[in-house]
Amino acid sequence: MATAGKVIKCKAAVAWEAGKPLSIEEVEVAPPQAMEVRVKILYTALCHTDVYFWEAKGQTPVFPRILGHEAGGIVESVGEGVTELAPGDHVLPVFTGECKECAHCKSEESNMCDLLRINVDRGVMIGDGQSRFTINGKPIFHFVGTSTFSEYTVIHVGCLAKINPEAPLDKVCILSCGISTGLGATLNVAKPTKGSTVAIFGLGAVGLAAMEGARLSGASRIIGVDLNPAKYEQAKKFGCTDFVNPKDYSKPVQEVLIEMTNGGLDRAVECTGHIDAMISAFECVHDGWGVAVLVGVPHKEAVFKTSPMNFLSERTLKGTFFGNYKPRTDLPNVVEMYMRKELELEKFITHSVPFSQINTAFDLMLKGESLRCIMRMEE
Repeated sequence: MATAGKVIKCKAAVAWEAGKPLSIEEVEVAPPQAMEVRVKILYTALCHTDVYFWEAKGQTPVFPRILGHEAGGIVESVGEGVTELAPGDHVLPVFTGECKECAHCKSEESNMCDLLRINVDRGVMIGDGQSRFTINGKPIFHFVGTSTFSEYTVIHVGCLAKINPEAPLDKVCILSCGISTGLGATLNVAKPTKGSTVAIFGLGAVGLAAMEGARLSGASRIIGVDLNPAKYEQAKKFGCTDFVNPKDYSKPVQEVLIEMTNGGLDRAVECTGHIDAMISAFECVHDGWGVAVLVGVPHKEAVFKTSPMNFLSERTLKGTFFGNYKPRTDLPNVVEMYMRKELELEKFITHSVPFSQINTAFDLMLKGESLRCIMRMEE
C-alpha cells in the first residue's frame, strides 16, 4: 500500500485520565518495526476489561492511553521478519499472543505464551520499549498490545490471528476476547458431554458465551446463576433452561443447585470473578465426576476456601485463560464454527454505534444495558 513505511495520521479515542470521557484525537501512527504489523481497524467492540482499566481503580494507572482490544481489521503493512501475514489479510488482534517458539506454545496443553502473554501495565511495544502512537510528537501509551480504539494500530505479529476473508468482521470481531474466553472455557476445559447438566455463574457476555458452549455440547439442562433476574429472558436465547438467583434463598446456592439436580451438576463454569461464586461453582458439582472451571478474575486479595474432602470425593477444579485457545492456531477455527452456522454471534451484539460515539458504548456497558456494542470505524 502507498502508506507503507510512512507515518499515518488518523483518528483515535484517547483516554487522557482515569474515568474521564474518551476524546477523539488525530494521532500519528508509526510504521511497524521488526515482527510488527500495522493494521487498519474496521470494527472494534467494547469489553468490560477496557472499562476496568479506563476506571483504573484497582491497578497502576497508565495514561494517556489508547484502549481497545476486541476488534477486526485488515493488514496495512508489515515490519521486517514478518512472513505469515501480508497487506490485505484479514486479522483479529488478541490481547495475548502465540510466539510459537516458547515451551508454552510448543505444549499442546497451554496457551500462556512466555513472550506475549497479557501484560496490562506495559504501554509500549515489546521490541524496542517505545510507543508507535504520538500526538504532536508526544507518546500515547498502548493497551495490552492491541489498542484498537484507533483507525490504525501497530501489533506484534504473534498477537494477530489470520482469518477467513469471507467472514464478516463486524460479527467475528467479538471473538478476539470475551466470547472466545467463555466459549472455550466450556468446550475446551469443562468439556460437558451430550445430555449433561451445566451451571453457568454470571450471565454477562462471557457467561453467555460459556452457556453457548454448553448449548453446542448438547447439554440437557443449563442453569443460569445471577443476582439480576432480568438476565434470564436473554439467557434463554443461549440455551438456559433454569434460572437461580442466590438472593431468593436463605441457604447457600450450591445446596439449592445440588437439590435441583439430584446430587450436583456435571459441570459448572464461573464467570463473575467473585470468590463466593467460585466456591459455590466448585461445591455444586457432583462427586465422582463433577468439574468446575474458573474464568472470572478475582480481587487480588481473594482466597479460595473449601474442604479438601470435596477434592477427595473426586470433584475437579480447573482454571482457564482465554478459553485455552491458542490465538493464532485456534481462533481461525472458531471463526469457521460461525461460518458453518454452528456458533451464533449475532445474539451477543446488542448495540452498534459510529466510532465517534464511543462514549455511548461506555455508558451502555456501565448501565448494564449492552452485551457487546460494535463501533464502526469508518463512520
